[in-house]
Amino acid sequence: MEEELQKVADLVTAKTIFCTKEVLTSDEAAKYMGVSKSYLYKLTMRQQIPHFKPMGKMCYFNRMELEQWLQSNRVATTTEIEQKAQAFCMKKGGRL
Repeated sequence: MEEELQKVADLVTAKTIFCTKEVLTSDEAAKYMGVSKSYLYKLTMRQQIPHFKPMGKMCYFNRMELEQWLQSNRVATTTEIEQKAQAFCMKKGGRL
C-alpha cells in the first residue's frame, strides 16, 4: 500500500513540475512533448526547435517556447478552408 502511495505521489510531483517549472532539461522536455529523447536530440541538432546551451553541452528548453513551437504550423479545418474560399469568391464578385 505504501509503495502505491509513493508511486502516486511521485507521479503527481512529476506532473506538477511540468506546470510550474519554466526551464526543462532534455529528459523533461521529451516527456513534456511526448517524444523520444533521440527525436528531441535530432530536432536540436538540426536547429529546428528553440533551445539553450549555456555550458556548451547540456540542452535546456523554455517550456513556453516549447508550447509555442508545438502549436506552430496549424492545419486549418475543412470548414475554415471553405469559409476562406467563399470569402475570396465574394470579394471577386462571384467570378472565378
